[in-house]
Amino acid sequence: MRREHCLERELGYSFRDRELLEEALTHASYANENGRVCNERLEFLGDAVLGLCVSEILYSSHGDMNEGRLSKARSQVVRETALASWARAIRLPETLKLGKGLEYQGGRANQSIMADAMEAVLGAVFLDGGYKASMDVVTNLLRRVESTASSCVGETEAKDAKSALQEFLQAEGSKPPVYRLTKRTGPDHAATYEVEAAVDGCVLAVGKGSSIKTAEFAAAKQAFRALSERKRTQSR
Repeated sequence: MRREHCLERELGYSFRDRELLEEALTHASYANENGRVCNERLEFLGDAVLGLCVSEILYSSHGDMNEGRLSKARSQVVRETALASWARAIRLPETLKLGKGLEYQGGRANQSIMADAMEAVLGAVFLDGGYKASMDVVTNLLRRVESTASSCVGETEAKDAKSALQEFLQAEGSKPPVYRLTKRTGPDHAATYEVEAAVDGCVLAVGKGSSIKTAEFAAAKQAFRALSERKRTQSR
């Protein structure tokens, strides 16, 4: 089976216009050496298509997130490292057409080249099959690579919780919170950690998680909610 056909199978989409796929897989270095059209224009289009697809997915699945949090989550999903992992998952590097010099330098393992080609392929899917086909492919990719969207949303929310708590305390004239590990239970492969979030020795909240970081985030989230609710109650 040709490598392009393997790529389509992994991608979950079959091209009607084979030239679009060929163009998406053609790096500028190869195009310059062989008088071909490179994938940079498709990359430009694919970047916009990807942003719209991911925006719709996040908007539809996270009705509780405001514009700022949605933007942060989207930036995590479409970052270069994420796109490179998508490319590896569908064996895209094997199909790339690279110039001889770049091939010799190990260009197929270059994260930026993989990410750019991934966007070019999405641009080609859009032109070949339209927006619905693009959405289907992006959704499939998100599922393939360990639910990237969900993990990135979780990461964004966790960071927001710690930042929100610190900003709240600073606005109230308090010191930044201190996180302290108080308990660890369970076997090494399935341990549970318990962390306190405190200010000047006063415990604000306790959080639990499968790692110290997730326990800290849980404590920060609970502390922020409790302090915010207390402030709202006092202001009534």
